[in-house]
Amino acid sequence: MCLGVPAKIIEMYEKNGMQMARVDFGGVERETCLAYVPEAKVGDYCIVHVGFALNLVSEEEANETMALLKEISDLGSELGLDADGMPTAV
Repeated sequence: MCLGVPAKIIEMYEKNGMQMARVDFGGVERETCLAYVPEAKVGDYCIVHVGFALNLVSEEEANETMALLKEISDLGSELGLDADGMPTAV
């Protein structure tokens, strides 16, 4: 299964001839390639998969998606599952 996660572009720069960005996943920052979204600018939200921004989304859509991902995580904790969805030791 593949998962694209929303992130906010906080810095843009060029690296080895590629447009890159520092993005924020709600407190966790990572480097991301912007080759697929040349129209991106600092402050935009994008969907990131394996280090590539695939498309831009609104702040509202990004926040809704992050809230849903948190609900899924919380549900797993309530069910006694670890981060991989496996039962935790009793």
